[in-house]
Amino acid sequence: MTDGLPDPATNQPHSTSDRTRPRPPGSGRPDPAALAAALRRAVRGEVGFDATSRALTTMDASNYRRVPLGSVAPRDADDVAAVLAVCREHGVPVVPRGGGTSIAGQATGTGVVLDLTRHMNRLLSLDPETRTAVVQPGLVLDRLQEAAAPHGLRFGPDPSTHSRCTLGGMIGNNSCGSHSVAWGTTADNVATLSVLTARGEQLRCGQDWSGAPDGLRALVDGELAALRTGFPELPRRISGYALDALLPERGADVARSFCGSEGTLGVLTEAVVRLVEAPRARALAVLGYPDESAAAEAAAGLLPYGPLTVEGMAADLVPSPAGLPRGGAWLFVETGGATAAEARARADAVVRAADVLDAAVVTDRAGQRALWRVREDASGTATRMPDGSEAWPGWEDCAVPPARLGPYLREFRSLLTAHGLRGTPYGHFGDGCIHVRIDFDLLTAPGVARFRRFSEELADLVVAHGGSLSGEHGDGQARAELLPRMYGPCTVALFERAKALWDPDDLLNPGMLVRPAPLDSNLRFAVLPSRPVDVVFGYPADGGDFSAAVRRCVGVAKCRTTGDGSDRSGETSVMCPSFRATGAEEHSTRGRARLLHEMLAGEIVTDGWRSTEVRDALDLCLSCKGCRTDCPVAVDMATYKAEFLHHHYAGRRRPAAHYTMGRLPFWLRWTARTRTAALFNALARVGPLARAAKRLGGIAPGRDVPRLARETFTGWWGRRIAARGAAGVRPGGSGRPVVVLWPDTFTEHLSPSVGRAAVRVLEAAGLDPVPPPVLRTGPARVGDGRSRFLNPLAGRGGRVCCGLTYVSTGQLDRARAVLRRTLDLLGPVLGPPGGGPVPPVVVLEPSCAAALRADLPELLHDDPRAARLAGAVVTFAEALERYAPDWTPPRLDRPVAGQTHCHQHAVLGDGADRGLRAAAGLTGDLSGGCCGLAGNFGFERGHEEVSAACAEERLLPSVREAPHDAVVLADGFSCRTQLSQLAGVRGRHLAEVLAEGLGQAPEEE
Repeated sequence: MTDGLPDPATNQPHSTSDRTRPRPPGSGRPDPAALAAALRRAVRGEVGFDATSRALTTMDASNYRRVPLGSVAPRDADDVAAVLAVCREHGVPVVPRGGGTSIAGQATGTGVVLDLTRHMNRLLSLDPETRTAVVQPGLVLDRLQEAAAPHGLRFGPDPSTHSRCTLGGMIGNNSCGSHSVAWGTTADNVATLSVLTARGEQLRCGQDWSGAPDGLRALVDGELAALRTGFPELPRRISGYALDALLPERGADVARSFCGSEGTLGVLTEAVVRLVEAPRARALAVLGYPDESAAAEAAAGLLPYGPLTVEGMAADLVPSPAGLPRGGAWLFVETGGATAAEARARADAVVRAADVLDAAVVTDRAGQRALWRVREDASGTATRMPDGSEAWPGWEDCAVPPARLGPYLREFRSLLTAHGLRGTPYGHFGDGCIHVRIDFDLLTAPGVARFRRFSEELADLVVAHGGSLSGEHGDGQARAELLPRMYGPCTVALFERAKALWDPDDLLNPGMLVRPAPLDSNLRFAVLPSRPVDVVFGYPADGGDFSAAVRRCVGVAKCRTTGDGSDRSGETSVMCPSFRATGAEEHSTRGRARLLHEMLAGEIVTDGWRSTEVRDALDLCLSCKGCRTDCPVAVDMATYKAEFLHHHYAGRRRPAAHYTMGRLPFWLRWTARTRTAALFNALARVGPLARAAKRLGGIAPGRDVPRLARETFTGWWGRRIAARGAAGVRPGGSGRPVVVLWPDTFTEHLSPSVGRAAVRVLEAAGLDPVPPPVLRTGPARVGDGRSRFLNPLAGRGGRVCCGLTYVSTGQLDRARAVLRRTLDLLGPVLGPPGGGPVPPVVVLEPSCAAALRADLPELLHDDPRAARLAGAVVTFAEALERYAPDWTPPRLDRPVAGQTHCHQHAVLGDGADRGLRAAAGLTGDLSGGCCGLAGNFGFERGHEEVSAACAEERLLPSVREAPHDAVVLADGFSCRTQLSQLAGVRGRHLAEVLAEGLGQAPEEE
């Protein structure tokens, strides 16, 4: 079999078919159609041999890519057995896959991928008395932790991917996590395993040879000396097969030996795992050292104090050292106890024993959570060097004896320097396990050659220090080729013999651990275009290269997080609402990034920008921008979606919704000019007419069309300005700080009460809100009283607009034209390039503010005025915080409920809003997530179910559970509309709530 991928050095397809691997029965080039048909007859689960299903599983979180024939989501063990039987008959390999977060390439394959997360994902039982749980392989670790927590229990190992990694994947890789110094590896916490062999035999693996395949005991009995001397003793030895667990003095533990076998020996169908007692209280000692080597040398000396963690991190991986003790590197030493005082006392003892530059003990949960979030995001953060250049896994988790960690790190740094490479080590210093991503050049033949040379030399360095090539994530394709350097040829030959006993036909995950593919083959970057793709957005963080932007997704899969939407740090998140609603990989940020990768590669997805597979996957992307912030590597799928839609529909007819809702500003301005808002509202309430209009406009039949305001916001404001002008008060002439108040489309035509309230509050705070210029008859400066509202019928497009609806529907040419016209109109506000400071531009609608702050400078990256406007944009709360710091808002003293707008979370931040709410006595936190309406998304036909599911996940429950006197806050028009239409609840903008608290009647409302 040839995998068909080009060798990065020769750009020619390479083959591993000539290796000494045994061939399954019926071997030869398989017929995908016949195989798919046979699988559909044999299994009850889903069988996917289409381009989308294959594209989604070409990669895990590693540097590698292998194209499968298809995937199967088995419903139970019987389905797994059926898949194995069919694939054995057709001579096709099988790769078990959990969350797909493996970073060594072991969750990819050229045959059939078993997706064990879709159906085989249940917690079958939990027994607090015996402290055990029975789990299926696709169960996500956090779901087990949530079930165990009420009993004071937990599963000990906790990788940073705990919110999406599966128990089966953890067993396959023998995962560890930050608490392994206290609770060990996954193998230390497994009791028995139910395993299906490649030939369909069901084994119950445990101690005393339970579940051993025929011949395994004889193999061990004949090699006792080799097994007793051939394996280094260290806490994080994950590399190779754990054959030494089969020694009689170690209980001949077949389950333990199976852990870390990377899906090459059998398919796990069920596991009995052990639980540990969770400490009731914890404290965190943060120890500062001059550098990482000093921290590493100190780590082993802290182990006698019984810490729960000894984690290390250097300053170049910490975005901001604020709140940390002095130092260039830190150890995070967590301690536990039955009481807070006991945990604190143990942390204080650690500090006294440590020879530190500085130290602090953190006991509050919020402070601890903030630190853990930095640590958990490091696997993604480390993929970018401080200068923005890319860094990759491959030597992510070598481990050495903890006492050797300091010297090893110094030599590791020297080796990096010798090869002209950079990396930022961090990780489990107490176990001697280091994570690092390195700025390998994996795009060119010389760079790949250097990757190989460095890998070989580093393997020798690790072995010289008595270490393991893998200390947590397994060998996979990244390191298996180098196992002879660690174990020697005799022990590696034992691995091959053991593999042959479990899997005589080499059906399961061939090319991993034994007879491996070369570490520099199957690299996922080799198939991408060598030249930048023509695009519209600027992609400034990726050098204008769309391929580099897509490469950002390294597969850590934080977008697959489910549960309550918060991570272990307690931070709420938005990403990824469509995945949380459907549970389908193609609706995750990672899944969409994988499809875009394959679109650029052109091997599976063959029609480029015209791809229906990519279009369909992006269709349920809400453009919430949550991934821009929540993804550790800042994948911005909303931007990628807009880019794709622009090219996909270039010169073609678009969906009806793009012409209706995508051009909403145009239609709403038209109704205002023709004064037909009242007529529109009346017609929209006539059933047959409304149904026909929605059908023609691509609008969901169950959606009510929002009512248009009889008078626009600027119409009211113009009358108000005229009345004040008659009294001698001119805009900008009061001597108070001037702020430009942006009349966004939603405030202007659909909720002018928000604008009226904002004017009143800003004025009460001592600011002078003025409108932006419209069509002008001559030069004018904002605030001098000469900028005039002209008759809207005098010309087209005389209003500023952020272009949001055009961007979200991929009408980027129109968006650019609208934004350039806006910049022209704002000439008096922006001034000349290089001029003085720009007056603050207050934008009330979060999505419009986000578009101006983020999309505008990326779309018009060639226009310096775009950056000037983006830098001037502030939210309503930011304007009050920055320009009226001494103002005291009205005291309301009421609880709040609702949701922080997804764009505010992702682009703008809500610190100022939190402060303003607190000053007004509005107590409580808003939920995270996305309301599900998301501008045009929830109104489009076919999106109703997902839109409602997104709202039901967090927004609607938070409102239902709120106190009866709670104020429901929703700054976004979409959020307010969703609340009204799905819950019959009126949400209000913070400006409206504060204006009401001022206690004065609005003017002419």
